[in-house]
Amino acid sequence: MPVSFAASVPDDTSALILPIRKGDSPDAVTKALPEDAAAALKRAAEASRFEGDLGAIVEIFADTHAGTRRILLVGIGKQPDAESLQKAGGAAVAKLLTSGETTLIFDASGSDVDDAGSNMAFGALQRSWRLDSYHTKTPEKNKPSVTDITVIAEDEAAGWERFQAIYAGIALARELVTEPPNVIHPQGFVERCRPLAELGVEIEVLDKDEMTELGMGALLGVAQGSAAEPKLLVMRWDGTDGAQEKPVAFVGKGVTFDTGGISLKPGPGMEDMKFDMGGAAAVAGAMRALAGRKAKAHVVGVCGLVENMPGSNAQRPSDIVTTMDGQTVEVLNTDAEGRLVLCDAMHWVQQKYAPEVLVDLATLTGAMIIALGHEHAGCFSNDDGLADQLLAAGKTSGDAVWRMPIGKAYDKLIDSPIADIKNVGPREAGSITAAQFLHRFVQDGVKWAHLDIAGTVWIKSASKLWDKGATGYGVRLLDRFIADNHEG
Repeated sequence: MPVSFAASVPDDTSALILPIRKGDSPDAVTKALPEDAAAALKRAAEASRFEGDLGAIVEIFADTHAGTRRILLVGIGKQPDAESLQKAGGAAVAKLLTSGETTLIFDASGSDVDDAGSNMAFGALQRSWRLDSYHTKTPEKNKPSVTDITVIAEDEAAGWERFQAIYAGIALARELVTEPPNVIHPQGFVERCRPLAELGVEIEVLDKDEMTELGMGALLGVAQGSAAEPKLLVMRWDGTDGAQEKPVAFVGKGVTFDTGGISLKPGPGMEDMKFDMGGAAAVAGAMRALAGRKAKAHVVGVCGLVENMPGSNAQRPSDIVTTMDGQTVEVLNTDAEGRLVLCDAMHWVQQKYAPEVLVDLATLTGAMIIALGHEHAGCFSNDDGLADQLLAAGKTSGDAVWRMPIGKAYDKLIDSPIADIKNVGPREAGSITAAQFLHRFVQDGVKWAHLDIAGTVWIKSASKLWDKGATGYGVRLLDRFIADNHEG
Protein backbone atom coordinates (compact mmCIF):
# COMPACT_ATOMS: atom_id res chain seq x y z
CA MET A 1 0.00 0.00 0.00
CA PRO A 2 1.81 3.17 -1.16
CA VAL A 3 2.16 6.11 1.23
CA SER A 4 2.55 9.66 -0.07
CA PHE A 5 3.01 13.02 1.63
CA ALA A 6 1.26 16.34 1.02
CA ALA A 7 1.40 19.86 2.44
CA SER A 8 -2.36 20.20 2.91
CA VAL A 9 -5.54 18.14 2.87
CA PRO A 10 -6.73 17.70 -0.72
CA ASP A 11 -10.20 18.98 -1.43
CA ASP A 12 -11.73 15.70 -2.53
CA THR A 13 -13.82 12.86 -1.06
CA SER A 14 -11.01 10.78 0.43
CA ALA A 15 -11.55 9.65 4.00
CA LEU A 16 -9.97 12.11 6.44
CA ILE A 17 -8.61 10.89 9.78
CA LEU A 18 -7.90 13.39 12.55
CA PRO A 19 -6.06 12.25 15.71
CA ILE A 20 -7.07 13.91 18.95
CA ARG A 21 -5.58 13.84 22.43
CA LYS A 22 -7.78 12.61 25.26
CA GLY A 23 -9.61 15.49 26.90
CA ASP A 24 -9.12 17.94 24.03
CA SER A 25 -12.08 19.55 22.35
CA PRO A 26 -12.69 18.58 18.70
CA ASP A 27 -12.22 22.28 17.98
CA ALA A 28 -8.48 21.68 18.40
CA VAL A 29 -8.26 19.56 15.25
CA THR A 30 -11.18 20.69 13.08
CA LYS A 31 -10.12 24.27 12.31
CA ALA A 32 -9.37 23.45 8.69
CA LEU A 33 -12.76 21.80 8.13
CA PRO A 34 -15.79 23.61 6.71
CA GLU A 35 -17.80 25.12 9.53
CA ASP A 36 -20.75 22.76 9.07
CA ALA A 37 -18.53 19.68 9.07
CA ALA A 38 -16.64 20.82 12.17
CA ALA A 39 -19.90 21.43 14.02
CA ALA A 40 -21.31 18.07 12.99
CA LEU A 41 -18.17 16.26 14.14
CA LYS A 42 -18.30 18.03 17.50
CA ARG A 43 -21.96 17.08 17.97
CA ALA A 44 -21.20 13.46 17.07
CA ALA A 45 -18.36 13.35 19.60
CA GLU A 46 -20.57 14.73 22.35
CA ALA A 47 -23.45 12.40 21.48
CA SER A 48 -21.25 9.31 21.57
CA ARG A 49 -19.42 10.40 24.75
CA PHE A 50 -16.14 10.36 22.83
CA GLU A 51 -13.25 11.47 25.06
CA GLY A 52 -10.20 10.63 22.95
CA ASP A 53 -9.29 7.27 24.52
CA LEU A 54 -6.66 5.45 22.50
CA GLY A 55 -8.25 3.90 19.43
CA ALA A 56 -11.76 5.28 20.09
CA ILE A 57 -13.40 6.56 16.90
CA VAL A 58 -16.16 8.98 15.96
CA GLU A 59 -17.27 8.99 12.33
CA ILE A 60 -19.41 11.34 10.27
CA PHE A 61 -20.17 11.98 6.62
CA ALA A 62 -19.99 15.62 5.54
CA ASP A 63 -20.95 17.27 2.26
CA THR A 64 -18.29 19.22 0.41
CA HIS A 65 -18.36 20.84 -3.00
CA ALA A 66 -16.44 17.78 -4.24
CA GLY A 67 -18.97 15.35 -2.80
CA THR A 68 -19.50 13.49 0.47
CA ARG A 69 -16.42 12.99 2.61
CA ARG A 70 -16.02 10.55 5.48
CA ILE A 71 -14.33 12.17 8.50
CA LEU A 72 -13.05 10.30 11.54
CA LEU A 73 -11.85 11.50 14.91
CA VAL A 74 -9.52 8.88 16.42
CA GLY A 75 -8.32 9.05 20.01
CA ILE A 76 -4.58 8.95 20.76
CA GLY A 77 -4.77 8.91 24.54
CA LYS A 78 -3.76 11.40 27.22
CA GLN A 79 0.02 11.38 26.63
CA PRO A 80 0.50 10.29 23.02
CA ASP A 81 3.77 8.89 21.76
CA ALA A 82 4.91 7.06 18.64
CA GLU A 83 3.30 3.79 19.70
CA SER A 84 -0.07 5.33 20.52
CA LEU A 85 -0.14 7.11 17.17
CA GLN A 86 0.64 3.82 15.43
CA LYS A 87 -2.22 2.17 17.30
CA ALA A 88 -4.55 5.03 16.39
CA GLY A 89 -3.64 4.64 12.73
CA GLY A 90 -4.19 0.92 13.02
CA ALA A 91 -7.60 1.39 14.65
CA ALA A 92 -8.65 3.73 11.84
CA VAL A 93 -7.60 1.41 9.04
CA ALA A 94 -9.23 -1.57 10.77
CA LYS A 95 -12.53 0.31 10.59
CA LEU A 96 -12.09 1.42 6.99
CA LEU A 97 -10.13 -1.37 5.31
CA THR A 98 -13.18 -2.96 3.66
CA SER A 99 -15.43 0.11 3.83
CA GLY A 100 -15.26 0.99 0.15
CA GLU A 101 -12.88 3.89 0.78
CA THR A 102 -9.80 3.78 -1.41
CA THR A 103 -7.63 6.59 -0.04
CA LEU A 104 -7.05 7.43 3.62
CA ILE A 105 -5.66 10.81 4.64
CA PHE A 106 -3.93 11.10 8.01
CA ASP A 107 -3.72 14.71 9.16
CA ALA A 108 -1.63 14.82 12.33
CA SER A 109 -0.12 18.18 11.46
CA GLY A 110 -1.21 19.61 14.80
CA SER A 111 0.54 16.94 16.84
CA ASP A 112 3.68 17.68 18.87
CA VAL A 113 4.92 14.07 18.54
CA ASP A 114 7.80 13.60 16.11
CA ASP A 115 6.79 11.93 12.83
CA ALA A 116 3.18 11.81 14.00
CA GLY A 117 1.65 11.29 10.57
CA SER A 118 4.27 8.71 9.59
CA ASN A 119 3.62 6.77 12.77
CA MET A 120 -0.10 6.71 12.01
CA ALA A 121 0.58 5.46 8.49
CA PHE A 122 3.03 2.89 9.86
CA GLY A 123 0.37 1.59 12.23
CA ALA A 124 -2.16 1.51 9.42
CA LEU A 125 0.16 -0.61 7.27
CA GLN A 126 0.72 -3.06 10.11
CA ARG A 127 -2.99 -3.43 10.82
CA SER A 128 -3.91 -3.79 7.15
CA TRP A 129 -1.60 -6.74 6.51
CA ARG A 130 -3.41 -9.97 5.65
CA LEU A 131 -2.74 -13.11 3.65
CA ASP A 132 -5.56 -13.60 1.16
CA SER A 133 -3.81 -15.74 -1.45
CA TYR A 134 -5.71 -18.92 -0.51
CA HIS A 135 -9.21 -17.40 -0.54
CA THR A 136 -11.00 -18.20 -3.78
CA LYS A 137 -14.56 -17.06 -2.98
CA THR A 138 -14.23 -13.91 -0.86
CA PRO A 139 -17.35 -11.72 -1.17
CA GLU A 140 -16.56 -8.33 -2.69
CA LYS A 141 -17.69 -6.53 0.45
CA ASN A 142 -15.07 -8.42 2.51
CA LYS A 143 -12.16 -7.53 0.24
CA PRO A 144 -9.85 -4.65 1.22
CA SER A 145 -10.76 -1.49 -0.64
CA VAL A 146 -8.08 0.86 0.70
CA THR A 147 -5.27 1.16 -1.83
CA ASP A 148 -3.20 4.11 -0.68
CA ILE A 149 -2.49 6.49 2.19
CA THR A 150 -1.66 10.19 2.24
CA VAL A 151 0.09 11.84 5.17
CA ILE A 152 -0.30 15.59 5.65
CA ALA A 153 3.31 16.40 6.53
CA GLU A 154 5.68 17.01 3.65
CA ASP A 155 8.62 17.34 6.03
CA GLU A 156 8.21 13.70 7.09
CA ALA A 157 8.64 12.28 3.59
CA ALA A 158 12.43 11.97 3.86
CA GLY A 159 12.16 9.76 6.95
CA TRP A 160 9.50 7.42 5.58
CA GLU A 161 12.06 5.00 4.14
CA ARG A 162 12.89 3.78 7.64
CA PHE A 163 9.25 3.08 8.49
CA GLN A 164 8.76 1.35 5.15
CA ALA A 165 11.79 -0.88 5.69
CA ILE A 166 10.64 -1.95 9.14
CA TYR A 167 7.15 -2.65 7.83
CA ALA A 168 8.62 -4.79 5.05
CA GLY A 169 10.43 -6.80 7.72
CA ILE A 170 7.26 -7.22 9.77
CA ALA A 171 5.36 -8.28 6.66
CA LEU A 172 8.01 -10.88 5.81
CA ALA A 173 7.91 -12.31 9.33
CA ARG A 174 4.11 -12.49 9.29
CA GLU A 175 4.13 -14.11 5.87
CA LEU A 176 6.58 -16.80 6.98
CA VAL A 177 4.57 -17.53 10.13
CA THR A 178 1.17 -17.51 8.41
CA GLU A 179 1.91 -19.61 5.34
CA PRO A 180 0.98 -23.30 5.71
CA PRO A 181 3.69 -25.82 6.61
CA ASN A 182 3.48 -27.57 3.25
CA VAL A 183 4.71 -24.29 1.76
CA ILE A 184 7.06 -23.01 4.48
CA HIS A 185 9.13 -26.08 5.20
CA PRO A 186 12.91 -25.62 5.63
CA GLN A 187 13.58 -25.25 1.90
CA GLY A 188 10.50 -23.07 1.44
CA PHE A 189 11.68 -20.77 4.22
CA VAL A 190 15.07 -20.44 2.54
CA GLU A 191 13.51 -19.58 -0.82
CA ARG A 192 11.32 -16.84 0.72
CA CYS A 193 14.47 -15.25 2.15
CA ARG A 194 16.65 -15.42 -0.97
CA PRO A 195 15.34 -12.07 -2.32
CA LEU A 196 17.14 -10.38 0.58
CA ALA A 197 20.27 -10.78 -1.52
CA GLU A 198 18.91 -8.06 -3.80
CA LEU A 199 19.20 -5.67 -0.84
CA GLY A 200 22.82 -6.61 -0.18
CA VAL A 201 22.32 -9.42 2.34
CA GLU A 202 24.81 -12.24 1.90
CA ILE A 203 23.01 -15.60 1.92
CA GLU A 204 24.61 -18.91 2.88
CA VAL A 205 22.75 -22.20 3.28
CA LEU A 206 24.16 -25.30 4.95
CA ASP A 207 22.49 -28.57 3.98
CA LYS A 208 22.19 -31.86 5.83
CA ASP A 209 25.52 -33.25 4.63
CA GLU A 210 27.40 -30.12 5.65
CA MET A 211 25.76 -30.09 9.08
CA THR A 212 26.53 -33.79 9.49
CA GLU A 213 30.18 -33.12 8.74
CA LEU A 214 30.18 -30.31 11.31
CA GLY A 215 28.72 -32.63 13.94
CA MET A 216 25.38 -30.92 14.52
CA GLY A 217 23.88 -34.00 16.12
CA ALA A 218 21.30 -32.13 18.18
CA LEU A 219 19.76 -30.20 15.29
CA LEU A 220 19.90 -33.20 12.97
CA GLY A 221 18.31 -35.43 15.58
CA VAL A 222 15.19 -33.26 15.59
CA ALA A 223 14.95 -33.39 11.80
CA GLN A 224 15.57 -37.11 11.29
CA GLY A 225 11.90 -38.12 11.42
CA SER A 226 10.91 -35.83 8.56
CA ALA A 227 11.21 -36.22 4.81
CA ALA A 228 11.94 -32.46 4.68
CA GLU A 229 15.71 -32.00 4.94
CA PRO A 230 16.98 -29.49 7.49
CA LYS A 231 18.74 -26.28 6.54
CA LEU A 232 20.89 -23.75 8.33
CA LEU A 233 20.15 -20.36 6.79
CA VAL A 234 22.75 -17.65 7.32
CA MET A 235 22.06 -14.02 6.42
CA ARG A 236 24.78 -11.39 6.84
CA TRP A 237 24.37 -7.65 6.50
CA ASP A 238 27.40 -5.39 6.84
CA GLY A 239 26.46 -1.74 6.55
CA THR A 240 29.81 -0.67 7.97
CA ASP A 241 31.96 -1.66 4.97
CA GLY A 242 34.09 -3.81 7.23
CA ALA A 243 34.58 -1.22 9.99
CA GLN A 244 32.82 -3.48 12.52
CA GLU A 245 34.78 -6.70 12.35
CA LYS A 246 32.61 -8.75 14.69
CA PRO A 247 28.89 -8.84 13.94
CA VAL A 248 26.03 -8.91 16.35
CA ALA A 249 24.53 -12.39 16.02
CA PHE A 250 20.81 -13.21 15.97
CA VAL A 251 19.80 -16.88 16.06
CA GLY A 252 16.23 -18.01 15.43
CA LYS A 253 14.46 -21.27 16.11
CA GLY A 254 12.92 -22.41 12.83
CA VAL A 255 10.82 -25.49 13.48
CA THR A 256 8.57 -25.10 10.46
CA PHE A 257 6.08 -27.56 11.91
CA ASP A 258 6.19 -29.19 15.32
CA THR A 259 4.16 -32.32 15.90
CA GLY A 260 6.18 -32.97 19.05
CA GLY A 261 7.83 -35.95 17.36
CA ILE A 262 7.45 -39.27 19.18
CA SER A 263 6.37 -37.22 22.24
CA LEU A 264 3.34 -36.32 20.15
CA LYS A 265 1.35 -33.20 20.96
CA PRO A 266 -2.42 -33.45 21.51
CA GLY A 267 -4.41 -33.12 18.30
CA PRO A 268 -6.51 -30.06 19.25
CA GLY A 269 -4.46 -26.96 18.58
CA MET A 270 -1.65 -28.77 16.76
CA GLU A 271 -2.52 -26.81 13.62
CA ASP A 272 -1.05 -23.73 15.28
CA MET A 273 2.37 -25.36 15.37
CA LYS A 274 3.17 -23.88 11.98
CA PHE A 275 4.20 -20.79 13.99
CA ASP A 276 6.97 -22.67 15.79
CA MET A 277 9.41 -21.02 13.41
CA GLY A 278 8.46 -17.57 14.75
CA GLY A 279 11.96 -16.94 16.09
CA ALA A 280 13.51 -17.60 12.70
CA ALA A 281 10.82 -15.45 11.07
CA ALA A 282 11.69 -12.58 13.41
CA VAL A 283 15.37 -12.91 12.53
CA ALA A 284 14.61 -12.94 8.80
CA GLY A 285 12.28 -9.96 9.16
CA ALA A 286 14.86 -8.04 11.16
CA MET A 287 17.50 -8.68 8.51
CA ARG A 288 15.04 -7.43 5.88
CA ALA A 289 14.42 -4.26 7.90
CA LEU A 290 18.12 -3.57 8.55
CA ALA A 291 19.10 -4.07 4.94
CA GLY A 292 16.08 -2.13 3.68
CA ARG A 293 17.04 0.97 5.63
CA LYS A 294 20.80 0.47 5.06
CA ALA A 295 21.59 0.21 8.76
CA LYS A 296 25.18 1.14 9.61
CA ALA A 297 25.75 -2.06 11.52
CA HIS A 298 27.23 -5.51 11.02
CA VAL A 299 24.69 -8.22 11.80
CA VAL A 300 24.47 -11.92 11.05
CA GLY A 301 21.19 -13.79 11.33
CA VAL A 302 21.15 -17.58 11.60
CA CYS A 303 18.00 -19.72 11.32
CA GLY A 304 18.02 -23.39 12.27
CA LEU A 305 15.30 -24.85 10.03
CA VAL A 306 13.82 -28.28 10.70
CA GLU A 307 10.51 -30.11 10.74
CA ASN A 308 9.76 -32.23 13.82
CA MET A 309 7.82 -35.32 12.72
CA PRO A 310 7.08 -38.78 14.22
CA GLY A 311 8.43 -40.79 11.28
CA SER A 312 9.91 -44.28 11.37
CA ASN A 313 13.36 -42.78 11.76
CA ALA A 314 12.31 -40.21 14.33
CA GLN A 315 14.32 -39.49 17.43
CA ARG A 316 13.16 -41.47 20.47
CA PRO A 317 12.80 -40.37 24.07
CA SER A 318 16.00 -41.47 25.85
CA ASP A 319 18.18 -41.14 22.72
CA ILE A 320 21.52 -39.44 23.35
CA VAL A 321 22.87 -36.99 20.77
CA THR A 322 26.19 -35.21 20.52
CA THR A 323 26.08 -31.48 19.85
CA MET A 324 28.48 -29.59 17.62
CA ASP A 325 30.48 -28.36 20.61
CA GLY A 326 30.89 -31.93 21.90
CA GLN A 327 28.41 -31.95 24.78
CA THR A 328 26.07 -34.93 24.96
CA VAL A 329 22.33 -34.54 25.48
CA GLU A 330 19.86 -37.11 26.76
CA VAL A 331 16.63 -36.44 24.86
CA LEU A 332 13.91 -37.23 27.37
CA ASN A 333 11.15 -35.44 25.45
CA THR A 334 11.24 -35.00 21.68
CA ASP A 335 8.83 -32.07 22.03
CA ALA A 336 11.55 -30.08 23.78
CA GLU A 337 13.22 -29.81 20.40
CA GLY A 338 13.77 -26.08 19.97
CA ARG A 339 16.72 -25.97 22.35
CA LEU A 340 18.34 -28.81 20.41
CA VAL A 341 18.08 -26.81 17.21
CA LEU A 342 19.32 -23.62 18.82
CA CYS A 343 22.32 -25.04 20.64
CA ASP A 344 23.99 -26.20 17.43
CA ALA A 345 23.10 -23.02 15.54
CA MET A 346 24.42 -20.92 18.42
CA HIS A 347 27.67 -22.84 18.56
CA TRP A 348 28.15 -22.59 14.80
CA VAL A 349 27.75 -18.81 14.70
CA GLN A 350 30.13 -18.38 17.62
CA GLN A 351 32.75 -20.52 15.90
CA LYS A 352 32.27 -18.86 12.52
CA TYR A 353 31.96 -15.19 13.47
CA ALA A 354 33.14 -14.85 17.11
CA PRO A 355 30.39 -12.35 18.00
CA GLU A 356 30.62 -10.44 21.25
CA VAL A 357 26.81 -10.19 21.41
CA LEU A 358 24.43 -13.07 20.70
CA VAL A 359 20.64 -12.92 20.92
CA ASP A 360 18.46 -15.94 20.22
CA LEU A 361 14.71 -15.87 19.67
CA ALA A 362 12.43 -18.86 19.96
CA THR A 363 8.86 -19.95 20.55
CA LEU A 364 10.46 -22.21 23.10
CA THR A 365 8.13 -23.06 25.98
CA GLY A 366 4.45 -23.17 26.80
CA ALA A 367 5.52 -22.28 30.33
CA MET A 368 6.41 -18.82 29.05
CA ILE A 369 2.80 -18.26 28.03
CA ILE A 370 1.64 -19.39 31.47
CA ALA A 371 4.05 -16.94 33.12
CA LEU A 372 3.65 -13.85 30.92
CA GLY A 373 0.59 -14.45 28.77
CA HIS A 374 0.64 -12.73 25.41
CA GLU A 375 1.82 -9.31 26.55
CA HIS A 376 5.58 -9.80 26.94
CA ALA A 377 8.38 -12.03 25.72
CA GLY A 378 10.67 -13.41 28.38
CA CYS A 379 14.28 -12.24 28.41
CA PHE A 380 17.01 -14.39 29.96
CA SER A 381 20.55 -13.06 29.88
CA ASN A 382 24.04 -13.51 31.29
CA ASP A 383 24.68 -9.76 31.03
CA ASP A 384 22.68 -7.05 32.80
CA GLY A 385 23.70 -4.37 30.31
CA LEU A 386 22.48 -6.40 27.34
CA ALA A 387 19.23 -7.24 29.10
CA ASP A 388 18.64 -3.57 29.88
CA GLN A 389 19.26 -2.66 26.24
CA LEU A 390 16.70 -5.21 25.06
CA LEU A 391 14.13 -4.10 27.63
CA ALA A 392 14.61 -0.48 26.55
CA ALA A 393 14.29 -1.44 22.88
CA GLY A 394 11.12 -3.34 23.70
CA LYS A 395 9.60 -0.34 25.43
CA THR A 396 10.46 2.02 22.57
CA SER A 397 9.45 -0.31 19.75
CA GLY A 398 6.28 -1.74 21.27
CA ASP A 399 7.59 -5.34 21.29
CA ALA A 400 7.48 -5.68 25.05
CA VAL A 401 10.09 -7.73 26.97
CA TRP A 402 10.22 -8.85 30.62
CA ARG A 403 13.42 -9.93 32.42
CA MET A 404 13.45 -13.47 33.79
CA PRO A 405 16.11 -15.17 35.95
CA ILE A 406 18.78 -17.73 35.21
CA GLY A 407 21.44 -19.08 37.57
CA LYS A 408 23.48 -22.05 38.66
CA ALA A 409 20.78 -23.12 41.09
CA TYR A 410 18.71 -24.27 38.11
CA ASP A 411 21.51 -26.33 36.55
CA LYS A 412 20.87 -29.36 38.72
CA LEU A 413 17.37 -29.59 37.24
CA ILE A 414 18.79 -30.46 33.82
CA ASP A 415 21.78 -32.56 34.85
CA SER A 416 21.53 -36.03 33.32
CA PRO A 417 22.72 -39.20 35.08
CA ILE A 418 23.81 -40.68 31.74
CA ALA A 419 24.88 -37.71 29.61
CA ASP A 420 26.20 -34.18 30.09
CA ILE A 421 22.73 -32.66 30.06
CA LYS A 422 19.10 -33.63 29.54
CA ASN A 423 16.86 -31.65 27.25
CA VAL A 424 14.02 -31.13 29.69
CA GLY A 425 13.73 -30.60 33.43
CA PRO A 426 10.76 -30.94 35.78
CA ARG A 427 7.52 -29.07 35.28
CA GLU A 428 8.50 -26.21 37.55
CA ALA A 429 10.65 -23.39 36.12
CA GLY A 430 10.19 -24.82 32.63
CA SER A 431 11.12 -21.66 30.77
CA ILE A 432 14.11 -21.07 33.04
CA THR A 433 15.54 -24.56 32.60
CA ALA A 434 15.15 -24.19 28.83
CA ALA A 435 17.17 -20.99 28.98
CA GLN A 436 19.66 -22.63 31.31
CA PHE A 437 20.14 -25.38 28.74
CA LEU A 438 21.02 -22.81 26.07
CA HIS A 439 23.32 -20.98 28.46
CA ARG A 440 25.59 -24.05 28.52
CA PHE A 441 26.36 -23.42 24.85
CA VAL A 442 27.40 -19.78 25.25
CA GLN A 443 31.15 -19.34 25.01
CA ASP A 444 33.15 -17.40 27.58
CA GLY A 445 33.04 -13.66 27.10
CA VAL A 446 29.97 -13.64 24.87
CA LYS A 447 27.11 -11.42 25.99
CA TRP A 448 24.02 -13.51 25.41
CA ALA A 449 20.28 -13.09 25.70
CA HIS A 450 17.54 -15.61 25.05
CA LEU A 451 14.10 -14.28 24.13
CA ASP A 452 11.28 -16.75 24.64
CA ILE A 453 8.59 -15.36 22.33
CA ALA A 454 6.12 -18.24 22.58
CA GLY A 455 3.24 -16.01 23.67
CA THR A 456 3.82 -13.07 21.35
CA VAL A 457 4.28 -14.49 17.83
CA TRP A 458 0.71 -15.67 17.27
CA ILE A 459 -2.35 -14.08 18.88
CA LYS A 460 -5.91 -15.39 18.66
CA SER A 461 -7.51 -11.98 19.07
CA ALA A 462 -7.16 -8.87 16.94
CA SER A 463 -5.39 -5.76 18.22
CA LYS A 464 -4.92 -2.24 16.93
CA LEU A 465 -1.75 -3.30 15.07
CA TRP A 466 -2.63 -6.77 13.78
CA ASP A 467 -5.57 -8.95 12.97
CA LYS A 468 -5.71 -12.25 14.80
CA GLY A 469 -2.82 -14.48 13.80
CA ALA A 470 0.79 -13.57 13.16
CA THR A 471 2.09 -10.41 14.85
CA GLY A 472 5.59 -10.08 13.40
CA TYR A 473 6.91 -9.83 16.95
CA GLY A 474 10.64 -9.33 17.23
CA VAL A 475 11.28 -7.35 14.04
CA ARG A 476 10.68 -3.94 15.61
CA LEU A 477 12.53 -5.04 18.75
CA LEU A 478 15.70 -6.21 16.98
CA ASP A 479 15.74 -3.23 14.64
CA ARG A 480 15.48 -0.80 17.57
CA PHE A 481 18.10 -2.72 19.55
CA ILE A 482 20.57 -2.38 16.67
CA ALA A 483 19.68 1.28 16.04
CA ASP A 484 20.15 2.26 19.68
CA ASN A 485 23.26 0.24 20.49
CA HIS A 486 25.19 -0.95 17.45
CA GLU A 487 24.96 1.57 14.63
CA GLY A 488 28.02 3.69 13.94
